[in-house]
Amino acid sequence: MKTFLALGSLNAFLSVALGAFGAHYLKQKLSADMLSVFHTGVQYHMIHALGLILIAILSDKFGNSSLVNSSGWALFIGIVLFSGSLYALSLSGIKILGAITPLGGVSFLIGWILLAVAAWK
Repeated sequence: MKTFLALGSLNAFLSVALGAFGAHYLKQKLSADMLSVFHTGVQYHMIHALGLILIAILSDKFGNSSLVNSSGWALFIGIVLFSGSLYALSLSGIKILGAITPLGGVSFLIGWILLAVAAWK
């Protein structure tokens, strides 16, 4: 529980900090398209940071469920791959980094389906 609560809280903090960085600093530095890419990363980052906090609460309720734990790790990996690749793409302009983004999206999907299976069991 503590691991996912810490990861969720730290990622929520990072999401807010990066959102402010994008709104106040990058607004003048990036094109509208790249700023939109950056903000998409921030949005998914925050949603899944809150998901990690939810998983922390649920892991306390369900005990040490391997499905719930795997769900949390999948969401965390998704944040790194999805949001991280969008941040890197928007800041560097290196388009090939966009190829990593779908892997993060798949990780998000796996995380949410694992949580649904854990709830079903």
